[in-house]
Amino acid sequence: MAVLNEEQEMLRDMAREWTKNEHPVGAWRKVRDAGQPFDADAWGEMGEMGWAGIIIPEEHGGTDFGWLSLGLVIEELGKSLAASPLVASALAASAIVLGGSDEQKAEYLPRLATGELIGTLAFDEGPRHTGLKASTSVHDGRLTGTKAFVHEASRADLFVVLAQDGVYLVEKGKGISLSKRAMVDMRDHAEIDFNDAPAQKLAVGGDDLAQKIVDRACVLTAAEMLGMCQAVFDTTLDYLKQRVQFNQVLSSFQALQHRMADLFTELELARSAVEGGLQAIDSGFAVSEAATLAKARANDALHLISREGVQLHGGIGMTDEYDVGFFLKRARVLEAAWGSSSHLRDRYAAMKGY
Repeated sequence: MAVLNEEQEMLRDMAREWTKNEHPVGAWRKVRDAGQPFDADAWGEMGEMGWAGIIIPEEHGGTDFGWLSLGLVIEELGKSLAASPLVASALAASAIVLGGSDEQKAEYLPRLATGELIGTLAFDEGPRHTGLKASTSVHDGRLTGTKAFVHEASRADLFVVLAQDGVYLVEKGKGISLSKRAMVDMRDHAEIDFNDAPAQKLAVGGDDLAQKIVDRACVLTAAEMLGMCQAVFDTTLDYLKQRVQFNQVLSSFQALQHRMADLFTELELARSAVEGGLQAIDSGFAVSEAATLAKARANDALHLISREGVQLHGGIGMTDEYDVGFFLKRARVLEAAWGSSSHLRDRYAAMKGY
C-alpha cells in the first residue's frame, strides 16, 4: 500500500465518508431508474470539494495534488459505483495540461477545475481498443470522423479527439451528432459522428501525446476498478459470515475460505500495480510500463472477483435486489476500455523487447 502524506489521507477520508453517506450504491440505483447519466447535484458537490481540479495546476484554478491523490478519490467512487464524469473530465484536463497552448489552458482548465465544463476522450473507432489507430481526419481546422465508444458523452461540453495527425479539442455544437449506446452497465456511452466540426490541435505535447493520454486513462480506469474489487470482496466476505447453510455459517467451510484467500491475493496484487501506476505518473518514471501493468492487473482481478462474488452469493447474486451483480456488469465494460488484458500483455511484451 502506498505511503500517503497528511493531505492525501484527509482527501481519501473525505471521499470515503462522502461516498458512504451521500452517494452509496443506492444513489446509483436512483440515477439508473431515472434514466440520467449522473446526478447533477452530486457532480456539483464534487466540483465544490475540488475533486475535478486535483491534477490541474494551481495557476489554472486546480489544486495540483497529483495523480495518486486523484486515484484515491476515484477508488472510493468505484466502491459505490458512483456515476460521475470525474474520470472522463480529469483525462480531458490532463490532455490539455500535457499538450495545450497557454491560450488553451487559460480557456478550458479553470472551468474544468470547477466542474462547470465537462470533458471526455473520443479515441476509439472500432469495437475494442487496439492501439492508437485513427481514420478521423482534419482539413482547414475542420474534423471529420466517427468515434465508436465515448464515455460520458451526452453531457460532455468538450471532446479530446484522436485524429490521423494528432490530438484535437472539439467543443460541443455544430458538426457533432451523438447516438446513445446501450451497454450492460447502464452508464453514459455514445457513438459520435464529427462532420466538419471546428477543431483546435493540441500541438505542444509532442508526437507521443496520444500515448501519454491513454496511459493516464489506463491508470485512472484501473483505480476505479480497484475500488470495485474492494467493494465486492468486502460485500462477499460479509455475506459469507452471516449466511447459514447446513446449519453452519458459510465462512466456516474451508473450501470457501480458500477461495476468499485467493481473491484477497488478487486484490492486493492489483492494489500494488494501480498505486504503482499512479505514482509513476507523478514521478514521470516508466509511465507507459506502469500504466499497462496497472490496467492488466486490474482487468484480471476485477474479472475474477466480480465473477466469484456473484457465485459465492448464489442465485440471489444475479438478482436486481443485490448490489453485487451491478459490479459484474460495470466490470465487463471497464475491462474492455483502453485495452483488454491480452492487448495490454502484448503491448508490455513489446515495450520490453520480447
